[in-house]
Amino acid sequence: MTWRVAGINFDHMHMGDNLRMVHEHPDAEIVGLCDLTPARMQSAANEFSLSPDCLFEDVRECIERASPEIVILMPRTAGHREWVERIAPLGVHVILEKPFAATLADADAMIATMAESGQLFAINWPMAWYPGHCTAKRLIDEGTIGDLLEVHYYDGNRGPLYHLADKVAVPEESARRAAAESWFYQRQAGGGSLLDYLGYGTTLGTWFQNGRMPLEVTTVVDHPAGLDVDEHSLTIARYEHGLSKFETRWGTFTDPWVHQPQPKCGFVLVGTDGTISSYDLEPTIRVQTRSCLEGQSHPVDALAAPCQNPIQYVIHCLENDAPVEGLLSPATSRQGQVITEAAILSAQEKRAVAVAEVDVRG
Repeated sequence: MTWRVAGINFDHMHMGDNLRMVHEHPDAEIVGLCDLTPARMQSAANEFSLSPDCLFEDVRECIERASPEIVILMPRTAGHREWVERIAPLGVHVILEKPFAATLADADAMIATMAESGQLFAINWPMAWYPGHCTAKRLIDEGTIGDLLEVHYYDGNRGPLYHLADKVAVPEESARRAAAESWFYQRQAGGGSLLDYLGYGTTLGTWFQNGRMPLEVTTVVDHPAGLDVDEHSLTIARYEHGLSKFETRWGTFTDPWVHQPQPKCGFVLVGTDGTISSYDLEPTIRVQTRSCLEGQSHPVDALAAPCQNPIQYVIHCLENDAPVEGLLSPATSRQGQVITEAAILSAQEKRAVAVAEVDVRG
C-alpha cells in the first residue's frame, strides 16, 4: 500500500526535512499540508508540487478530506500537548518532532492520549539517524568500552533562525531581526537552547546507558541581556556510577552540519575499558581501548532501511505491527524528559534536584 501522510503545523523548520523523506519514500505520499498561516506552507507545496486542494487551514478538514494515515506534527514546544490532544481523536498515527514536551506533565498527557487512541506515537530525534551515534551505541552494546560510566554532550548551532528546512542558510542580519518575533525566543512558547537541545543529550544519553537514570541533576543557564530565554545551559547529572554532563548552546561559532565548531558538537562516552568520541555527522568515530590506548578512527556504520529516517521506521513498524522502540519510543523520550524537567527546576531554584522529586511515577 501507499501510506498517506500529512504535515500539520509549520512552527518548526524541520517540517520540510521530514516531508522530503516522505516524498522520497517509495511507499508514501504527501496528501495534505495544514497550517493556520497559509504562507508558511507555500514553500513546501512548491517544492513537492502539491496542488491547492492539498492545502488546509483547518485540522479536521485536512484529515477528513486528505485522509492521511500518518500525521507529522511540528508545533512550537509549548503547544505539543495541545496539538497531540487535538489530533489523537481523529484516528491517525502521529510523528511528533523533538523535543518531546515543554513539561513532564505534558509528556505524560500525550502518552496517555495516544495510548487511548490506539494509534502509533513516535517522537523523532534527528540525531537518532546520525550514523556515528548509532555506531557508538552498537559498540557500547558489544562491550567495546566496558560499562559506560560517563556521557559528555555538547550540542547546538549558531541559532535556530539561521537556517530553514534542509539546512538552507539564512543571512545573519535576517536571523537576528527574526528573533524579536520568533517563538524560539519566547519562554512561554517553549523557547530557549535548553528545551531545544537538552532533550537530545538526555534521551540519547539514556539510550547509551540502556535506561539507567541519574539520582540528581544540577543545571545553570545564562541570562542574556534583552532576551526572554537562555542561549546556553550546562547540566550535571549524578548517577550511582558517576557524573555526566549535558551542555546546550545557541551561538556556536559555526553550524556543525557545515563546519564543526569548537568545542565540537556531539558525544564523548567514557567506559570502564575505553572511550568513544562521536561528533555530529562526522564520517568516523574515535575509539580508545585497553588494547589500543592511542586510539583509532573507525568508519561509521552505513545505516540501512528501515533505520535511515523516521518515515522509513514508522512505516516499517506499521507494516509489521511492531511497537516503536528505542529512541523514538515514548518510554525512552519520557526518560529524557524527566531529566530535562529536573534541569529546568534546578535552573529556576538554583539547587540540585533529585530525579525522584519530579518523577512521581519513577
